[in-house]
Amino acid sequence: MHGERVILRPLRAEDVETLNAILATPEVREWWTEDPEVDDQDAFTIWVDGEIAGWVGWYEEEDPDYRHGGLDIFLSPAFHGRKLGREALLVAARWLISERGHHRLIIDPAAANERAIRTYASLGFKPVGVMRAYERGADGTWHDGLLMDLLAEELSPS
Repeated sequence: MHGERVILRPLRAEDVETLNAILATPEVREWWTEDPEVDDQDAFTIWVDGEIAGWVGWYEEEDPDYRHGGLDIFLSPAFHGRKLGREALLVAARWLISERGHHRLIIDPAAANERAIRTYASLGFKPVGVMRAYERGADGTWHDGLLMDLLAEELSPS
C-alpha cells in the first residue's frame, strides 16, 4: 500500500532485525517495551525512500457484536517530525475501513505520550478514556494508557 511518501508492506522476517534496532533507540524504547514478533503480529513495515522507517501493527476484533479494528505504530527517530507516521497510519486506517470493512478503529497510546496523541487526534481519533495502570513501562512501573477511537466517517481525508 502506498501513501504519498510511505509504502506499507507486510512484515517479513528479514525486517525484524532492523525494526528491533529502531525499538532500541531511547526515543522509541521510552514508549515500547516489546519487540515485534513475525509469528504473532499482523503488521506492516513502513518504508520511506527505500529504507525501513518503522512498523504499523493492526488487529481485528471479529465478534460481530463488537467488531472493530486497531492500530499501533513506531517510527525511527530519523523519520520523526516529518508527519510520516501520520501518513502511515492514514494509509493503514483507510485500508482497515475500505478493505477490511471496519466502521470503528481504536488506538491506545501511553497517556503521557503527547506527541502520539496529537498525531492520532489529527487523523480524527478521539479520547475515550484513561486506562489506569494499563501497561508496564520500560522503567518497570505501571503507566496509564489513553484509549482513543475513530469512526470511519471521522477519518481525516488527508
